[in-house]
Order: sequence, then structure tokens, then C-alpha cells
Amino acid sequence: MKTNDKTNSGTNPKTINELFDGKYGKKGTESRKNFEQKAEAYMVAELVKESRKKAHLTQQQLAEKLNVKRAYISKIERASSDVRISTLRRIIETGLGGKLHVSVEL
Repeated sequence: MKTNDKTNSGTNPKTINELFDGKYGKKGTESRKNFEQKAEAYMVAELVKESRKKAHLTQQQLAEKLNVKRAYISKIERASSDVRISTLRRIIETGLGGKLHVSVEL
């Protein structure tokens, strides 16, 4: 009996790491590093966007508080621009009145 169910073929990943290994390459490869960098940029973009919305600010209002163009805020929120920690701190602390905490794990 033939089946199209991949669970019987042994190709279904059992962990998220197996899924990522198959889709983006093994940890340490260039393709995996690119994926991880894009994922981090997306998380920062979402953090900025959700924080801005929670503060009840438009992109334009946040831009004015930071003395930048609205398009710059838009680029950050779309993960189209790399954000320096100093810029992120300025957005969170000056623009949104929050506090940025950075931690490192080794």
C-alpha cells in the first residue's frame, strides 16, 4: 500500500533544530547564519513596532520625537535596515520612554 504520508518515510523533522537544519542549513553554515540574522532583525522590528503601538504613537510621531524621518522608522519596523544598539536604545528610551536591557549568554 502506497502512501503520501511523510511520517512513514522518516523525513519529518522531530525537533525545531532538525526543521531548521533541513530548511536553512546546519548551524554554522553561511545559509543558517543568514537566516538567523534575518530572524533577529525581524524580532527587533516587531519589538519596535509593538512598543510604538503600546505607547500610542504613529511612526510620524515617533520620528518627530527622535528628529528622524518617518521613512527611517518604517524601514526599522520592516527589518529593512540594520539597527545599531545605540539607535535601538534611543528609540526605546528617548522615543518611547522605556528602558532597553541587553544581555549576553556564553
